[in-house]
Amino acid sequence: MKPRVVSGMRPTGKLHIGHLVGALSKWADLQADYDCLYFVADWHAMTSEYAATGDLTSYAYDNAADWIAAGVDPEQSTLFIQSLVPEHAELYLLLSMVVPIPWLERVPTYKEQIEQLKEKNLSALGFLGYPLLQGADVLIYKADYVPVGEDQVAHLELNREVVRRFHSFYGELFPEPQPLLTHFPRLPGLDNRKMSKSYGNTIDLSDDAETVTKKVMRMYTDPKRIRADIPGTVEGNPVFTYHDAFNPDVAQVDDLKARYRAGTVGDVEVKRTLAAAVNATLDPIRERRADVLSNPTRVKEILMDGSSRARAIAQETMKQVRDAVKLSYT
Repeated sequence: MKPRVVSGMRPTGKLHIGHLVGALSKWADLQADYDCLYFVADWHAMTSEYAATGDLTSYAYDNAADWIAAGVDPEQSTLFIQSLVPEHAELYLLLSMVVPIPWLERVPTYKEQIEQLKEKNLSALGFLGYPLLQGADVLIYKADYVPVGEDQVAHLELNREVVRRFHSFYGELFPEPQPLLTHFPRLPGLDNRKMSKSYGNTIDLSDDAETVTKKVMRMYTDPKRIRADIPGTVEGNPVFTYHDAFNPDVAQVDDLKARYRAGTVGDVEVKRTLAAAVNATLDPIRERRADVLSNPTRVKEILMDGSSRARAIAQETMKQVRDAVKLSYT
């Protein structure tokens, strides 16, 4: 039996190339060697977007189309919707009975999100508890591994602590999930800030080639370099970060870096070369996305079938959990 991997993504907007590099490429790579379950984390989306839920379902279908276009194969992996498997919520509730609140408050990304999303009231119980819901998402399938970025490792450590605490009361039931780190650091936005749709600094997976080129040509570079003959800085320059991520011609990238540092190449050439590389990466994704969307019901059918299969696993786990906590009335 293959080891199991579980991961999810919040449907809060269109997916961009940061999702491709940070998650989707990894998801696709894992399929051959792992039993993969990937879910639309619609409940997680509501922890911060509770006041504007009108687009959640449309984004869910749109995002799933991008997953498939990026190489996630529904014949190899189970794709499903979190809220269609209510056992996630039941396990979350039972875990919340034994997990101390300070454990949730100390998760680094909890404090970071509070700071970054000051315009939203995130004082709700749902937002405080989202790391625990993430734990339930993983434990309900007894996952062995979770693909994460370095900023998510603390969440997984909380998950393991929750497992140990549960076991201390009710006996052994869950494996302690281990991280599978993404192989490329988080991409910056086009303006060198954090990549976010709210900043308008993303390249979306659904962008056409002309749009991609226009966005790349507007990218932030070395602000001190006002002429092409002035030596420029490569380190921390998002244009070269993107070259490292998307341009497979290492010799070309090394040459551009050397000439940029020497002041013998202009930003226009560097960006045009990058635009060509990004579009070459996105072309097959665009083609597969168009094919997926040519059948209006296909994505929904895939998600409904996957949700049914995921729920069968979750129901079996919850039967074991209820037995463990002595809440079995059959």
